[in-house]
Amino acid sequence: MTKKQAENQVVEEKEGFVEGEGYPNCEGEPCANMAEEAEVTADTVAEEPADEKEEAPKAEEIDWRDKYLRLQAEFDNFRKRTLREKMALIESGGSDVWKAVLPVLDDMERAIAASEKSEDISALREGEKLIYNKFVDIMRQKGVVEIEALDTEFNPDLHEAVARFAAGEEKSGKVIDVVQRGYKQGEQVLRYTKVVVGE
Repeated sequence: MTKKQAENQVVEEKEGFVEGEGYPNCEGEPCANMAEEAEVTADTVAEEPADEKEEAPKAEEIDWRDKYLRLQAEFDNFRKRTLREKMALIESGGSDVWKAVLPVLDDMERAIAASEKSEDISALREGEKLIYNKFVDIMRQKGVVEIEALDTEFNPDLHEAVARFAAGEEKSGKVIDVVQRGYKQGEQVLRYTKVVVGE
């Protein structure tokens, strides 16, 4: 063996390289195959575009989340606005009725003032009837009508029986007297008619 070959062998032994057993720096154990290292490197490179693909859905997810939050805020604002409008409608809904009733109040005040000065009872009664008719007309304009009860069949959806009275077979189950008038607006009962029912 020449001096040069001996020096190469010493260098190879120092680096831990034994021909056919692996690669340098394995410290006595065979190192992983170069092909495996190449595959690992290829996998690492392949993962990098996947990370970029994951970032793209994240941006889209942020966009959808933003749209969702905006839509939710708009719906909350819509709900609050409609609630305010309903409250305002309820508060002002009766104002037109009261505006229509105020002239009747004025007429009643004038009738009271006239009754203190006048001795003519028939004129006072005529004035009372006019005021009453005016008030009934206003109610009719607003859709409030009296519930017909006298001599009709007792209807628990419209009438409230306060007493029963023996009235013969012809009047059995019918309203024979009205104690207090009832009123309805459209199909809604505002006040049930208090009646006496025959039996």
